[in-house]
Amino acid sequence: MKSVYLHKRLTTLLLKSFTFLLLFSLSFSAMAQDAIDVARQKEGRKLYNNLCASCHKLDRKLIGPALAGVTERRENDWLKAWIKNNAALRASGDRDAIAIFNEYNGSVMSAFPQLSDTQIDDILYYTEVGDPKPVLAPGAVASTGGQNEAPGWLIYILAAIIVSAFLIIAALLKTISELKGAPKTPGPLGSLKEVWAGIQQNTFLHVVGVIFLLLTSAYLGFGTLFSVGVDQGYQPVQPIAFSHKIHAGENKVDCQYCHSSAKHSKHSGIPSVNVCMNCHKNIAEVAEGTEVEYNGVVLRKNELDKEIQKIYDAAGWDAENLEYTGETKPIKWIRIHNLPDHVNFVHAQHVTVAGVDCKQCHGPVEEMDEMYQYSPLTMGWCIDCHRETNVDLKGNPYYEKIHKQLAEKYGTKEVTIAQLGGLECGKCHH
Repeated sequence: MKSVYLHKRLTTLLLKSFTFLLLFSLSFSAMAQDAIDVARQKEGRKLYNNLCASCHKLDRKLIGPALAGVTERRENDWLKAWIKNNAALRASGDRDAIAIFNEYNGSVMSAFPQLSDTQIDDILYYTEVGDPKPVLAPGAVASTGGQNEAPGWLIYILAAIIVSAFLIIAALLKTISELKGAPKTPGPLGSLKEVWAGIQQNTFLHVVGVIFLLLTSAYLGFGTLFSVGVDQGYQPVQPIAFSHKIHAGENKVDCQYCHSSAKHSKHSGIPSVNVCMNCHKNIAEVAEGTEVEYNGVVLRKNELDKEIQKIYDAAGWDAENLEYTGETKPIKWIRIHNLPDHVNFVHAQHVTVAGVDCKQCHGPVEEMDEMYQYSPLTMGWCIDCHRETNVDLKGNPYYEKIHKQLAEKYGTKEVTIAQLGGLECGKCHH
């Protein structure tokens, strides 16, 4: 009778174990479905920045209301009608549309009838998930892969599955031991001792445990090695609280006005203080209500006016007498983007020849009060971009200018991209 009882107990334990694993798998699938759709987030963010960012913020009011959580406050059909033609929605007598119009003192929102339902859904999806959160600590471990990289929560779920399977196997070994006639130790402490004794005596579990530890150590070791020199999120404190958000965002200053050498040189260049003085010779203070978040502190008008004075000190400009004193000081800017010495990256080749937008590498600079390294700048990241980008060099002024010299050098009528530019691939790959 004891044997029959134990057999029933073993069957029950097996059924419970498989049921647990099945439920765990189903919950894992559900969590996987809830993962962020990176493609929709990217497309929605692009549309949002082009069409909405000038009047809306996600987290606070600007000209219009904050858009974070708008999908919870309004129905999808209403939002689409409002975005495509809010004037028509108000004319129909919609109370919510009229209330919003009155709340913002009759400010008329631009209509976007050209947007499809899918594009609007992408924008609304972006307002739900927001921006990818970069790690802002120096030396942070950054992602060097693309969308195929496993999310962090996946590692924890796999670890939980392994631990659960380990405990289930241990419980099965204990039950089998009882079937063979081993005495049962009363109480929970005795049960744990039996499980531990079963683990100690089982060679299979020893092998599995060693393999698991080796794989885990290799994963962590290689992950640490691959993160060396990857400074995504690096954000040093600069000597002047210069806000790209104010200059490139609110005032629409073109990137190449300050970084003019990016069009024809290897480096984008750090703007000289004379470039700053082109505007700030006549702009000695910021507008009322201006705020800049800098090094964890919100700077307002009084503090920001002192930052402009630092530019005057560097240029030797006497703002009261409107003349240069000749006593200049260097501005000790701290470099943010720094590639390895063996990388011969040329800005002109990408900006002028390929027409790459600055945002593609440097991120949404127009939204940054403090500049930080947005992209990982790893070899894999560069290679992925080169695989996806098709550049037609024919007819490009930069290409035609040096085509003849390179054609003579290589003795061919056609010059390849490898022969053309700063990467000098031809040195290794013939």
